[in-house]
Order: sequence, then structure tokens, then C-alpha cells
Amino acid sequence: MTPTRKLLWLFAALLAFALALPWLPLLAWWLVLAAVLLAVLADAVLGWRVPVLRAERSVAGVWPIGRWGDVALVVRHTGGRTLRLALFDHYPSGWGQEGLPHPSTLSAGQFVRFVYRVQPQARGDHRFGRLEARVASPLGLWWRRAWLGAETPVKVFPDFAPVLKRSLLAADRLVPQAGVIRRRRRGEGTDFHQLRDYREGDALRAIDWKATARLRKPISREYQEERDQQIIFLLDCGRRMQAQDGDTSHFDHALNAMLVLAWLAQKQGDAIGLYTFGGEERWLPPLKGRASFDRLLSSLYDLEASETHPDYLAAAEALAERAKKRALVVLLTNLRDEDSDSLADAMTLLVNPHRVLCASLRETVLDSELLRPVADFEAALTHCGTLEYLEARRKAFNALSGHGRELIDVTPQALPLALVNRYREMKEGGVL
Repeated sequence: MTPTRKLLWLFAALLAFALALPWLPLLAWWLVLAAVLLAVLADAVLGWRVPVLRAERSVAGVWPIGRWGDVALVVRHTGGRTLRLALFDHYPSGWGQEGLPHPSTLSAGQFVRFVYRVQPQARGDHRFGRLEARVASPLGLWWRRAWLGAETPVKVFPDFAPVLKRSLLAADRLVPQAGVIRRRRRGEGTDFHQLRDYREGDALRAIDWKATARLRKPISREYQEERDQQIIFLLDCGRRMQAQDGDTSHFDHALNAMLVLAWLAQKQGDAIGLYTFGGEERWLPPLKGRASFDRLLSSLYDLEASETHPDYLAAAEALAERAKKRALVVLLTNLRDEDSDSLADAMTLLVNPHRVLCASLRETVLDSELLRPVADFEAALTHCGTLEYLEARRKAFNALSGHGRELIDVTPQALPLALVNRYREMKEGGVL
């Protein structure tokens, strides 16, 4: 039981009257005080009885991080007297919320339904606690706290929908989309699809001369992109992936980009696999179909970057033991110059039988620094230092490229489209 403001104001009023009317007999004040205390105690006793309330919560089991969503609550009163309530829901710690507490007055047999909004701020497993109802005593001098309903577990997944929408346009070849490179020429690929009539623009090498002679009209071979290939993501969960770009970590940027490419790959008929290193190790063997994407999402939603330094060679050895069939291995990491030797050994180990694409996230602040005006000597030193660092980074990356190894060095925001573009080029060029 906790006192309400009404009780505090009551005692403040008594004190004010005592100071304003000192001429009243002392006995009269004692009688007034006794009557007030008796009323306060009686109200506390009556308000102590646990109200007969029932609560139900309706909430989605899966939430995308950062998006506002609704939580619906129903509270039923099956007891006697009319209740004045203040309702609080114990949503997961750290989430944003709008619409709480919710005041209500319920007579016997009535119920109230209300909706408030929450915004998840972190991926992983979370839990809504029990609903807290603060019930006013009959005279409104005390609050009695009651716990209603049950706890509700929820999962918060990465929200990759914005970049996925753009990438799906590229995957389905609907319309040209800014930033998405489309190089496919009609009928060209690596897997034979069908014979068809020659069309203007077909390459001469696409003409099937035997079919042309037999049918006495130009016939072209039509090819389609290879399917049933394997894409294995090698995800760095080390300490550098904790770096922030805006409100989002490099690790979350990498997750979103990986999920976009995974969605595209499964739509193209490729199998998706995963191996994480530099922290908690998780292995998902390559799997085809929509189930592969759902499995990937369910395996990653609660994964976070650790304080461990990544060991690229150990990760490559572990993956080589698990993945024997040729695959495109997509390494998502945040490289430094000092990683060159370790990464070179790792990529050399993987490049037979795999093809390796290393995507490194470059801090946006580096690009921003180059655009900043050089107004004084200190700014000039910073600008030159940034240029020197980026040049050393470029040379290190160039030394790692070639012989089945490729590197992409982009800002976190540009990573999804960079991966999509390179994947499409590889599929269309038949280099997987």
C-alpha cells in the first residue's frame, strides 16, 4: 500500500488549519485528528483486499528492431465495488513506449481494452513482464498494487526490409534501380535452357546451326543462370564489428546485408549456409528453399559481436572441414592492415575448392574526413593521415585479390547493394 496524493493533501490541509486556527481547544484538534486517522485506517483496510481482476495481453511473437508496434491489453473486473485503476505494463527494459500508464474506472462485470505502442531497441530474446494494476482504495487515499496476467516472451529480429525492397527489384529484374548494376544479356548464362527462334540482338555464338539447318530458319540457344549452387557466409563476430556508424553497429549492418543477399540467393535457387567466428561459433550447413532463409534468420537474431579478436585462419580451417563442395564463401568483416597476412593464409586455404568474396566495412568517418575543408594546419595533418591510411588499406586489399579471391571495401550503408551487384555479376558470368 502506498499513499495517494489525496492523502498527502489531506494531512497538509490539517496542518494548515492547525496553524491558522490556534485558538481552537486542543481536545477538538485531537478529536479531528482521531477521526481522520480512523478514516484513513478504515480506507486502508478496505483497500487491502485483493481486487478480482483478470488480464490478457495480445502481442506479436516476433518484432523487427527499431519499428513501433502495438500491444493490446484487456483487463476484466469480476468483483464487487467500482475500481479506479492505473494500469502499467512491464515491457522489456530499454524499449521505447507511448501510452502508459493507462487510467481506467471499472464497475463489476466491466472490462477495458487499450492499446499502447513500443519500439524494440535491441535484437534477441526479450520478455514482457506481468501487468501491474494500481487500485485506488474506496476513499482514494491509498494505492493497492496487484499483478495480473502472465509473462510473454518475444523475439526481436533484424529489420532489413528497407534494403531488401531495393534488392528484390534487382533480383526480379523488374525495373532499373539506382545503384544496382544489371549486365545480363538476353538468353545468356551458363546452363542450357531451351531452343527458340532467333531474335534480333542475339549473339552469333548463340545460334544452333544444326537446328537452324534442320528447321530451315535461324534458331538460338537460350541459357539461364546456374542454380543449385552454394553460398556460405563467414561472419566475423569479433570486437571490431562493435564499431558504430550512426545508431547502428557494423555487426548489424553486416547482418542486414547478409540477409539481403541470402534472400536473393534462395530466390535464385542457391543453397545458403553460415559459419560464425570471433565469438560464438555457429554452423548451418547449406540448405535450399525458403526454409533456408527462415533458418538463417532464426539462428542470427540473438547473435552479438564479442570482445574476441577474430582468427581468420582458424575460421577458414574450421569451415574447410565442414564445407567440401564448391561454394561462394562471403566473408563479412572489418579489416585492418595488420590482418593482411592472416587473411591471406585463410583465403588461400579456402580458395580451393571455393571462391572467396571478402566484404570489409570501412568506417564512414574516413570518407567524411576527406570531404572536410582543410582550414588549418591540424586539419591538413588529419587529411594527410587519412589519405595515407586509405592508400595503405587499398594496397593491402589489392595484394589479397586475385586467383579466386575478391575484396569489397565499402561503407556499411553501401554494403548491401555492393554484395548484390557482385553476386549478380558472378551468377551471370558463370564464375561461381
